[in-house]
Amino acid sequence: MTTRTLAFVLMLFAASLVNAQQNFKQTVGNLRVQPVADSSTVSVPYITWGGDVATFLANGGLETKPGSIYAQNGLKVKLTAGDDFIQQVKDYVGGKSPFLRGTMRMLGQASEVLGQDPRTKPVVILQLSWSAGDHIVARGNLKSLNDLRREGKKVRIAVQQGGPHVGLLYDSLDAAKISKGEVDIVWVDDLTGPNGPAEAFRKDNSIDACCVITPDMIGLTGGMESAGTDAEGNVENAHVLNSTQQMSRSIADVYCVRSDWYRDHRDFVEKFVAGYLQATQQTVGMRKDFEANKRMSAEYRQLLTQAQQIFGSDVLPTLEVDAHDLLLDCTFVGLPGQIAFFEDKGNLSGFDAKTKAALDLATSWGYAGVRFGFDPSGLDYQKIASLAKIEYERPQASSGGFAENLDFFPGQELDDRTIVSFTINFEPNQSDFSAVRYGSEFNRAIQAASTFGNAVVVIRGHADPTKALIEFIKSGMDQGLIKRTGQRDNYRYFLQGKPLDLNSTADVIKLIETGRFETKNAKPRETVQAAMNLSLDRAKTVKDELTKFAEQQKVNIDLSQIQPAGAGISEPIIPKPSSINEAKENMRVEFRIVRVPAEALNESDFDF
Repeated sequence: MTTRTLAFVLMLFAASLVNAQQNFKQTVGNLRVQPVADSSTVSVPYITWGGDVATFLANGGLETKPGSIYAQNGLKVKLTAGDDFIQQVKDYVGGKSPFLRGTMRMLGQASEVLGQDPRTKPVVILQLSWSAGDHIVARGNLKSLNDLRREGKKVRIAVQQGGPHVGLLYDSLDAAKISKGEVDIVWVDDLTGPNGPAEAFRKDNSIDACCVITPDMIGLTGGMESAGTDAEGNVENAHVLNSTQQMSRSIADVYCVRSDWYRDHRDFVEKFVAGYLQATQQTVGMRKDFEANKRMSAEYRQLLTQAQQIFGSDVLPTLEVDAHDLLLDCTFVGLPGQIAFFEDKGNLSGFDAKTKAALDLATSWGYAGVRFGFDPSGLDYQKIASLAKIEYERPQASSGGFAENLDFFPGQELDDRTIVSFTINFEPNQSDFSAVRYGSEFNRAIQAASTFGNAVVVIRGHADPTKALIEFIKSGMDQGLIKRTGQRDNYRYFLQGKPLDLNSTADVIKLIETGRFETKNAKPRETVQAAMNLSLDRAKTVKDELTKFAEQQKVNIDLSQIQPAGAGISEPIIPKPSSINEAKENMRVEFRIVRVPAEALNESDFDF
């Protein structure tokens, strides 16, 4: 069992929550703000997730163990189960714990309750990780996120009420610019199990897609790059439509504390964050060593055994597979990640952007009626590094990532690898693709590159085939290879006595590339190559303009992730245009968010 596994089975909304649009404030009922209980031991919630295993290491267990990192820092921490997020909020407001443990989107859904009193306004002190183990599984007729918009009967998507996958679904719909009202969300009580989305998808053929954790994804599809069969309980043709393996900066795990408590206990927070980061570095090192040597060290075995004991053997039956895989589905961010998340204003997956997205979801989907935001901690990370006994390292701009060695060649089939796509059109002979005209599309592409951190943004230029078709027909008829019958607008063509379908662009290109149709007066092969060169040049121009736009907006972008490619005339919208307006539909530049093979991704210690 991997990913969040049973991490959020009880999290956020209990099974009694029956109205998906119920305001969070109504769900928790009337809460009275109480001061945090004065105690030498601070109660801190944890959830069933790989990022919290580093917290166990820092504390030495549920109670601070002598000699542990937190003990050495003079802290006394009692870790308590926090998978019931509603109870977390009650304890937080009621003063039993100054801490909340969840995701940015979960904080957003509870924001009206948390922010209505300045004493309980959340101060986000730590980003633990990004998720890499949550997925949208769909039936075979849905090929990309664009297909979630359907004319007539709406696409039905099963998701746990209020759980972590609400954010995944929100980001996925936003990537395709599909509103919540354009789909039919089927709310279920639990994240997994008999009342979870996977079982609803399995039993109800009218449900088109579901948001699931890795074990359920594997049970439905057979694996990340597989399509389900009737064997072993799979759903036939079920496949992964989107995943946090590619949308790697969708679900941000965080710790926050009450504002009033933070003012009086900043020293505790600094040591807590430093201890966590020190433990994270050790955890990642042990995990990496096991991956490299396939031999588990005594220290790593002890840590995973501790996680198994805390989470339960039903959640983590084995150490080598289940417990280790739980950590693999967790992408730690480390110290540079804190700086990138909280301080880098150009980070489109940073604190400000994620806070806005969390509040957008909460208010637009009915969890909150008023926007109450969160505060960043403002910690001194040089001091944190010193406390953690780790090197102070600021995040560096990417100098080339996993995508730079991938080749996107003309005519390459990308449909099965495309997560979502959108298009801009242009006029004949147009060479200007500035942000003045295409700023909104550039914004969309840059945001997609940030959210889909482990996918490639392919910019594909396309050209109209009309000129190549005209020269192909003229040359063929002049040589007697092609015969034409019928009247204008209803011509039929024959190649050496056999019907010739001009709508089959791939077949026409193959014929042109043989060279048989090159004459003094018609050179369709040269025209096809010129169209290919032109389409690639346009794609490169768009990338250049997008790069300038990102610089002007002062936002981060990994240029290696943006890959221009030319498609030439190979993929026309209208293969045989009959007017200039139809020809213009073929003149386009297409942005595709494309998944890459897992082996192409660079292994990194931390992701920020």
